[in-house]
Amino acid sequence: MKRMKSLAAALTVAGAMLAAPAATAAEKAPADVAGDTALSDVRDMEVTPEIEEQKWYKKYADDKRVLKLEATSPAMDGRVVPLAIIPADNPDRPTIYLLNGAGSAEQDTDWLNQSEAVDFYADKDVNVVIPQAGAFSYYTDWNTSPNQSYLKGPQKWETFLTKELPGPLEERLKSNNKRAIAGMSMSATSSLLLAQHNQGFYDAVGSYAGCAGTSTPFEYEAMRLTVNRGGGEPEQMWGPMGSRTNRYNDALLNSDKLRGIALYISSGNGLPGKTDMPSYYTQQGVDPTAASVGAATLQIEGGIIEAGVNHCTHNLEAKLKSQNIPATYNFRDTGTHSWPGWREDLEKSWPVFEKALS
Repeated sequence: MKRMKSLAAALTVAGAMLAAPAATAAEKAPADVAGDTALSDVRDMEVTPEIEEQKWYKKYADDKRVLKLEATSPAMDGRVVPLAIIPADNPDRPTIYLLNGAGSAEQDTDWLNQSEAVDFYADKDVNVVIPQAGAFSYYTDWNTSPNQSYLKGPQKWETFLTKELPGPLEERLKSNNKRAIAGMSMSATSSLLLAQHNQGFYDAVGSYAGCAGTSTPFEYEAMRLTVNRGGGEPEQMWGPMGSRTNRYNDALLNSDKLRGIALYISSGNGLPGKTDMPSYYTQQGVDPTAASVGAATLQIEGGIIEAGVNHCTHNLEAKLKSQNIPATYNFRDTGTHSWPGWREDLEKSWPVFEKALS
């Protein structure tokens, strides 16, 4: 009898938990997330010689559709972060934080230079914020700064992006309290993590060809390849593999914290498609020799990376499905780890974002 009563009580509690509404996004305002953290100073961009040489700036310097601002980061010793913003046409509109991949604007591998993001978002009436810095940082808070190469000084990107920046920036843009975050490759992982660490802050997340898991051998060593390019080690970022900080920054382990957020998740499979062939580039006027070399790099290096990403992404799909957490998936039949797929994601994730931000 006692056992039956205990079972009945357990079922009652479980039923109440299942019946309770899932946590929904955008319950928190920037001030709720920031707490007593010192905030950014957001102002018009001072165009430095370094920025003048970056391809995105040369492309959009005189384009009124791109607002050029900068913001300080108190947590990064006052570092000034350039911001490229595609502003909404009207006030009281949502904000999408769009993060670059590994090399970011420092290596001219950013959304403005490598995609048609400005043309695409120009008529969407949303604010799109693209930080034009952060190469090889994973847009996370590092335990210890490598203080070399691209990773000089404190690396406190999560603090900057989630606590210091949103309040002052969204006030200047006259945004409402709806927001999304998205990224590709390195920052596809970051986008999931920032949403998990700040539940109730984002309505939608886009993870374009990233790896949610970070604390198991294959994923940890793949992460090492990325941060090595910036002069760092994953141990400096999140500590040893499987450490508490590493597990905290494993989006696969913490997938339950994505419940209630609109999710768009994508991956190619590593097999070359038409955009990975030399003919695709020669038709655009690229020298045949350069096109052949570039295509070979895409097919070999990009193919291997995307095959790993595909494995990671299917693991995330299986985990989310086991937890009854819905998501929109885009598993491409072909595609290497390269920009054509991410340009497609920019467009295909929009219906998910539009619905979540309305």
